Amino acid sequence: MLFRSAVQAQVVAPLGQQGAELIAESAHWASAFSALSHTWRRSPNAVGGPFAEIRGVATIGNFLASLVSDAEEELLTAQPQYRRGVKQLDAGVGTRDIAALKRGVKMRTLYQHAARRGADTRKYVAAVTAAGAEVRTLDEFFNRLIVVDRRIAIIPGHEGPDTALVINDRSMVSYLVDMFERHWERARPFTSSESSLMRDIAAEQRAMTIRMLLEGRADPAGAKRLGVSPRTYAAYVADLKNEFEVETRFQLGYEMGKRGISGRDDDHPTSSSS
Repeated sequence: MLFRSAVQAQVVAPLGQQGAELIAESAHWASAFSALSHTWRRSPNAVGGPFAEIRGVATIGNFLASLVSDAEEELLTAQPQYRRGVKQLDAGVGTRDIAALKRGVKMRTLYQHAARRGADTRKYVAAVTAAGAEVRTLDEFFNRLIVVDRRIAIIPGHEGPDTALVINDRSMVSYLVDMFERHWERARPFTSSESSLMRDIAAEQRAMTIRMLLEGRADPAGAKRLGVSPRTYAAYVADLKNEFEVETRFQLGYEMGKRGISGRDDDHPTSSSS
């Protein structure tokens, strides 16, 4: 018994104390490296200067996640509909964004009107707006944009969806923020489900379809501008043919021209002229 007590006093207790000290030291270093990483990411040199390109979906996703986790004041995001739709709204994205909102970060997100039809998008919007975010939709196409604290912006790279350009230049970021604000002022809140608002949105989509037709846009280009599938876009065109009581696109263009229809805000559905 005395031998066991002696061993515990001379061996076990010191090892336990040393283990506790190592745990405390590792926690200290983890905190230090976290602060260092945070400072490094905020530095323009972190991504190779005022402009830098990053490649790979996983790399871009990890970079965005680190930026959002470091956001202190504001997140601005513009997410157009394209191909498979808006960004992947998985649980991780929602959790990350809500965590930023709970830290006091202001968040504004802009979608196209077509995003209102997506169940996943509506669920995500309901969650983030409940946490304090603002979400609006717009009739026109716009490019993807993310701005963090008005100091760094991320836009698509010119080589496709697997590349992104990171911008640290203050003048360029300010210019992109101004573009976002102009779109934001024209957009409509996503939080309302009033029938009058939905009628306004439907009218804006109709007007955009008319503009695409009058400009001679091919169906894929017109669908992309509206953020819808080619099949949905074709249905919009078919609705216009029925509305103007014509059978071909040529007849549709002629009829709209005869009535002075331009696809602008002051256009309204009209019955056939006598």
